[in-house]
Amino acid sequence: MAEEAAAPTPSSSAAPLGSSVIPIVNKLQDIFAQLGSQSTIELPQVAVVGSQSSGKSSVLEALVGRDFLPRGSDICTRRPLVLQLLQTKRKPDGSEEEYGEFLHLPGKRFYDFSEIRREIQAETDREAGGNKGVSDKQIRLKIFSPNVLDITLVDLPGITKVPVGDQPSDIEARIRTMIMSYIKQPSCLILAVTPANSDLANSDALQIAGNADPDGYRTIGVITKLDIMDRGTDARNLLLGKVIPLRLGYIGVVNRSQEDILMNRSIKDALVAEEKFFRSRPVYNGLADRCGVPQLAKKLNQILVQHIKAILPGLKSRISSTLVSVAKEHASYGEITESKAGQGALLLNILSKYCEAFSSMVEGKNEEMSTSELSGGARIHYIFQSIFVKSLEEVDPCEDLTDDDIRTAIQNATGPRSALFVPEVPFEVLVRRQIARLLDPSLQCARFIYDELIKISHRCMVNELQRFPVLRKHMDQVIGNFLRDGLEPSETMIGHIIEMEMDYINTSHPNFVGGSKAVELANQQIKNSRVVLPMSRSKDGIEPDKAPASERSVKSRAILARQVNGIVADQGVRPVADVEKVPSSGSTSSSTWGISSIFGGSDNRLSVKESSTTKQYGEPVNNLEQSFSMIHLREPPAVLRPSEDRSEAEAIEIAITKLLLRSYYDIVRKNIEDSVPKAIMHFLVNHTKRELHNVFIKKLYRENLFEEMLQEPDEIASKRKRTRETLRVLQQAFRTLDELPLDAETVERGYSLGSDTTGLPKIHGLPTSSMYSTSSGSLDSYSASPKNPKSRKSSHSGELQSQLYANADSNGSGRNYMPGLYPTVDL
Repeated sequence: MAEEAAAPTPSSSAAPLGSSVIPIVNKLQDIFAQLGSQSTIELPQVAVVGSQSSGKSSVLEALVGRDFLPRGSDICTRRPLVLQLLQTKRKPDGSEEEYGEFLHLPGKRFYDFSEIRREIQAETDREAGGNKGVSDKQIRLKIFSPNVLDITLVDLPGITKVPVGDQPSDIEARIRTMIMSYIKQPSCLILAVTPANSDLANSDALQIAGNADPDGYRTIGVITKLDIMDRGTDARNLLLGKVIPLRLGYIGVVNRSQEDILMNRSIKDALVAEEKFFRSRPVYNGLADRCGVPQLAKKLNQILVQHIKAILPGLKSRISSTLVSVAKEHASYGEITESKAGQGALLLNILSKYCEAFSSMVEGKNEEMSTSELSGGARIHYIFQSIFVKSLEEVDPCEDLTDDDIRTAIQNATGPRSALFVPEVPFEVLVRRQIARLLDPSLQCARFIYDELIKISHRCMVNELQRFPVLRKHMDQVIGNFLRDGLEPSETMIGHIIEMEMDYINTSHPNFVGGSKAVELANQQIKNSRVVLPMSRSKDGIEPDKAPASERSVKSRAILARQVNGIVADQGVRPVADVEKVPSSGSTSSSTWGISSIFGGSDNRLSVKESSTTKQYGEPVNNLEQSFSMIHLREPPAVLRPSEDRSEAEAIEIAITKLLLRSYYDIVRKNIEDSVPKAIMHFLVNHTKRELHNVFIKKLYRENLFEEMLQEPDEIASKRKRTRETLRVLQQAFRTLDELPLDAETVERGYSLGSDTTGLPKIHGLPTSSMYSTSSGSLDSYSASPKNPKSRKSSHSGELQSQLYANADSNGSGRNYMPGLYPTVDL
């Protein structure tokens, strides 16, 4: 007896499990309930799911110890009921005070639990109608009692198959969707209620719980109606998890029947009857930890505490990050300013921030720099180097000039005379034409930069501008006009740059190839290409391409001269050797561009030869003219083109001209590639950066425009109000979490599953220390006597283990899912 007297009581030695953790979570739930559907923070809770009339409401009432939920033969729970059970202390005189409070009726206490039932029914009808309609809007109820453990449960509508009343045809799908919205959250524990008189394999509760929690880490099974199973059957294998294993196991309970409810049988009497039922059924011997409402309450409380502890660090982190983002959003909406001075200061601040953001984006100093794509000034650089410069470098200045075009230009430049030198005029004409082609891409580059600056101006989204769309519109107009004004001098300067290059062809440029080098390269190209010219063979059988260049030229010109004069070939013509003996009247050097004669020596000798021939054979020719009829010349065609046959001299002239064109074009191209970006940066980009703020002040900073430009749309005001409320709630939640003792010893102090102290409070006079405890005399009998506290320690021994989710044993039972929590049972 001395030992019994010295045994500690729950109130003296141990704080109820979860006395520090669950109330704080309940407080958080009330805080976030103020946000309604806007809350994105999921808090730990226990959701009760099951089919219609599976006994869900009876289980909840048994946990509370009071009859307070609507009852009936059809659907009763038509809105989610968030039930917060809060344990209170008894009064000094030992009396108990139990009451309920609804969140939608703050400050009003309901001491009569029948009034709580009526208020639940009335609130359900107000939202879902009075004809069996269903709503997903919550009803939040707190129950304060010394006879409960701190637990938060959500009673969800039962799964029904056939619509009744005002229920839509897809009522089953809607209810399942509503249930899934709760139980799919990792923070939610699932209490799957299934009646024992139905096939567990067809359980709607286990089926939907399996969809939300396929690994079974959050699901607790509850088997109801054990007392109405068919004779000869029992739920032992169900409770042991041999039919459908669950990691957290099963708890069997016996609820009040409909007859008990109609006869107003109290929960206290129902708990006593439940104890007698299990005590009178030997098949449930050894399963004391899995039978009865008190064990269900204790297990729920313990698992919920451990679950809360597991997710609290992440919960605090989510609340903190949400708090920061909401605070930032709220700050972006600013405050309402009515005075002119305040409006002027606000406008000036917005304009300054915008100009700073614009310059930062152009210079690449933007704080919100993108890592996925080029933006701002980087795009401008890309346009200059990868589009403009690269495109110019890919252009061949001779790509649209054929050899015939160049021959025509050269012949046109000689006028009525024969060309003694390679003329400079065709080179200048052709190179100016190629320089003019650079104007369009240069102007296009300026327009590209203009478009890019417009994009940058749109991306400079200062937060305050979200509040004032009228101001944003005015600013877009101002900067658009300003950029267009800057584009015009840029294009003008680009035109001047091109004209400068065209007006003076600087052949003295150090990088220019020059005449001598061009002739050398042209001869090399002709030699490498082995051009075969359509020329006649010489009389001595030497191939034309093997004869000296001067000889081939003279022969060709002599033959052409004879044909033009109408003389038949080889009649009275002196040998070429005699022609070559005629002294030259000029230099024969062909190595100097523009000064020395390249082909002129041959022309002089040909002139001497023609003069001599004419004098020697002039008389026979006159005689021939008299002997034959008059010769008529062909009319020149309207369009004259060079002959298809070209001489070697012409080939060299064409090659020289191309070399000179490419050489000088490269010089001009490099100048353009350097000058055009500089002009655009000076007249457009940097000018905009320097003068944009002044233009904004000049155009927009006017007192008569303040009210118009700083007018907020209605949605901004509503967003400011919403974010202010969200911010207040999150700050309150964060302060609440700071009250939470994070040390595990503080959270679980004094709690154990010893035979004498369970931490479970007394429920309406029932001795919790001996409830369902196995007597010392036999493992197959129950004793509810308060005088026998020395029950077998094998039934409730061992300290609480922190690991809740152990793997199932090999036989598929649920006994080893929570090692240390359940007693070892000899089967």
